[in-house]
Amino acid sequence: MALSYGVTDYIEGGVITAVIVLNVVIGFYQEFQAEKKMDSLRSLSSPSAAVLRDGHIVTIPSGEVVPGDIVQIKTGDTIPADLRLIEAMNLECDEKILTGEAVPVAKDIGVDFSDNNEFETGVGDRLNMAYSSSTVTKGRGKGIVVFTGMYTEIGKIAESMQGKKRKASRSLSRKKGGRLQPAKGVLLRIWDGFGHFLGLTVGTPLQRKLSKLAYILFGCAILLAIIVFGVNEFHVTNEVAIYAISTGIAIIPESLIAVLTITMVVGMTQMRKRRVVIRQLSALEALGGVTNICSDKTGTLTQGQMITRKAWLPGVGMYTVHDAEDAADPTKGTVSLGPSPKVAAGKDREKGDQLSSEGSTSSDISLEKTSSIEDSEPTQLENQTPEVTPALQDFLQSTALCNLARIRYDRQKKEWQSIGDPTEIALQVFAHRFKLGKKTLEEDCGWTQMAEYPFDSSIKRMSVIYRRGEKDEVHIFTKGAVERIIDLCTTVGTGTNQRPITPEVKQEVLDRMDLLAEQGLRVMAIAQRKSSSSTYLNETPREEIEKDLTLLGLAGLYDPPRLETAAAVKECATAGIKVHMLTGDHPSTARAIAIEVGILPPNPSALPSDLSSSLVKTATEFDSLDDSEIDSLPTLPLVIARCAPSTKTRMIAALHRRRAFCAMTGDGVNDAPSLQSADVGIAMGLSGSDVAKGASDIVLTDDNFASIVAAIEEGRRMFDNIQKFILHLLTSNIAEVVLLIVGLGFQDDMGFSVFPLSPLQILWINMLTSSFPAFGLGREKASSDIMDRPPHDTKRGVFSKEIIVDMTVYGLIEGACSLLTFVIIVYGPGNGELGYDCNRGFNHNCDTVFRARAAVFAELTWLILISAWEFKSLRRSLFALDPETRKEGNRFPFWTDIYHNNRFLFYAVVIGAA
Repeated sequence: MALSYGVTDYIEGGVITAVIVLNVVIGFYQEFQAEKKMDSLRSLSSPSAAVLRDGHIVTIPSGEVVPGDIVQIKTGDTIPADLRLIEAMNLECDEKILTGEAVPVAKDIGVDFSDNNEFETGVGDRLNMAYSSSTVTKGRGKGIVVFTGMYTEIGKIAESMQGKKRKASRSLSRKKGGRLQPAKGVLLRIWDGFGHFLGLTVGTPLQRKLSKLAYILFGCAILLAIIVFGVNEFHVTNEVAIYAISTGIAIIPESLIAVLTITMVVGMTQMRKRRVVIRQLSALEALGGVTNICSDKTGTLTQGQMITRKAWLPGVGMYTVHDAEDAADPTKGTVSLGPSPKVAAGKDREKGDQLSSEGSTSSDISLEKTSSIEDSEPTQLENQTPEVTPALQDFLQSTALCNLARIRYDRQKKEWQSIGDPTEIALQVFAHRFKLGKKTLEEDCGWTQMAEYPFDSSIKRMSVIYRRGEKDEVHIFTKGAVERIIDLCTTVGTGTNQRPITPEVKQEVLDRMDLLAEQGLRVMAIAQRKSSSSTYLNETPREEIEKDLTLLGLAGLYDPPRLETAAAVKECATAGIKVHMLTGDHPSTARAIAIEVGILPPNPSALPSDLSSSLVKTATEFDSLDDSEIDSLPTLPLVIARCAPSTKTRMIAALHRRRAFCAMTGDGVNDAPSLQSADVGIAMGLSGSDVAKGASDIVLTDDNFASIVAAIEEGRRMFDNIQKFILHLLTSNIAEVVLLIVGLGFQDDMGFSVFPLSPLQILWINMLTSSFPAFGLGREKASSDIMDRPPHDTKRGVFSKEIIVDMTVYGLIEGACSLLTFVIIVYGPGNGELGYDCNRGFNHNCDTVFRARAAVFAELTWLILISAWEFKSLRRSLFALDPETRKEGNRFPFWTDIYHNNRFLFYAVVIGAA
């Protein structure tokens, strides 16, 4: 640009200036919009806290709470600091911002950590702690402040998002790297700073590759200018300087950045239509190279809500809910009745456990029967709700009435709505599937509540007393933890299936509970007792009420996977992408969900022992390994349970050490550090926190895991198209360089080299002829096999060996053809007359040269335009660009591929040729 102005070539200089300004303005605007990250961690703090000081309860700002303070908390409070609980009455806290799990955590001040280090225990398992910024959903409590500010768990998340860790081998300590480490560290730090300044060590692979390309082309332009000056014996006149400028213009693809930026903006628009919001343009290209996805479970792979999946009734069988896509909608999904899983002992039991973990239908596999509880012959009902038997009616009445949740259908919004605890909602929805919801039972069937004994976290159960109509008899309905309920029962089953509780029967029930739990289900026991009204008093202790119960059955609840998750995971596997589940949930639940959606193989035990043992780990196990031990694992874990924020960032670091290019999905505050450290951070738009969205590169507006696959497909399409238009643009540049360098040998009567193409013709080709077809190539649709191949090599980027070879070959062919045309015209009809001073303007001696230039310009224009069609597919013929069109019966698909599939490119070529 400066040289153009220096030789008073203002047209060239002005055009180049306009291109640079346009690129800077577009890039600055996009980056400015992308960098508006929300600072939400500070807003999570509680505005005030009730603190015991000087024997009095005083309310102070949460920022004034100090370690050692005793803080009182109650339902609805936001906890101001990390507390060690000393008193808890039915206390439950919502810790989703830390663990990602939707179910509130019941606190227990008596939890024992004598067998292990408390700090090595996952955040979700420290039941005697209440964490800063979590909320109290039930009960009340009192605790001693142990950590405040940046030392709290939420503070650690904030701290991990501040600053950047120094790269490996940058230490100046001799202890870490030997004698030469200080010198090595200094040199690498200098290179990091220099590379950061030049853009060679920061950004996505495409950004780094384009930075390198820019410097390489700049070096080539200088080299070509030196060649021009050398041929003219360094006698630099204006004519020689203009020729040097022309070669520099020829090697630089002036429209590349504009085409790239506009193509990515169009890609952002396409992404938005697919419910994916791009916060940074660079994420579009980065998505195409993703090799691993680290995903949260709750709300991402799953629905983030509880659903009753299985219900076991003694002597009846196992009720299973299938395809329930909405946890609050009792009309979605089907219910089937199948045989109960038969409980075996010893090795047979272990074998049965493996089979039962394979999915929703595996529990129907009949194993060796050792049970003393006989089951009636089941009837499998498909596509309809099973008949309500007396045993099922008793079970549903207990689940619906011993329940505080409410569900209703909103006719205006045409959707089901729920209010209450997720566990109780799941049980209430299950009762509604059989038209026996709480409202129906109370209003239509005459049930009236007489008393309630609320859920107590210390005994883990809840009971209610109901009377039906004017009868003297009352019913006591109880639900809770199996191990707590079964001790209160004297019988199992109802009617003819009723059996007394014996040690063998009790163990049978506990074994069935284990089978359900190992499928990832949260198991609850449902029981009842009938009593005469004469024994009922308003102030009767619950110990007198909750006894001599009859166990009606077990309910297995879980957070179901989204219906589209399994297909999305399968498509990722086809595309060569590994999916890792990093969750705060229990290992058994995580393993079962991972098998169901296809992250884990159906039978991991069939794999080699070292490989099988590394597939699933808890955060404690993973964090106990140092980096060298993690790197020595045969494969990184596909499932990490009880995951802490630091575990997620360590996992991403381990993937980076294995040269993986990883994406991280998440929605909670706990996911923010890993979203920031991942190559591509993907936040959930509906359920995601502001912190997660601010740390991410893209946001899914529908929280749908399948949208990630669509985003990766779009990223691959963008990458393919970038390769296509870079090939198209640089091919024309190589052809022009060939023309001009060889053209140095064509000297006129004054001894000056004659342009085979004038500078304005070169600028016209670079800025207009090549640009619009390049835009068209950037709009190409995804090829039919785009998700059937592995991710591209991010180390090579867009400049693969194939692209470099194609670029060179096509460029040499186009340059040679154009040069041959110039030679034929000049040395054929023109008899070798090159005139004189033809580079400055036209005179009567330059007729042959100008005719030859016009022919070369026309030919090169046509070659460049036709090559745009050829580059629609990098490996297929122009006459068979898409194999899918042949499968549709089109024997000559040229017109369909060229015109119908990309009309913008078609008209860009046609108008450019005209």
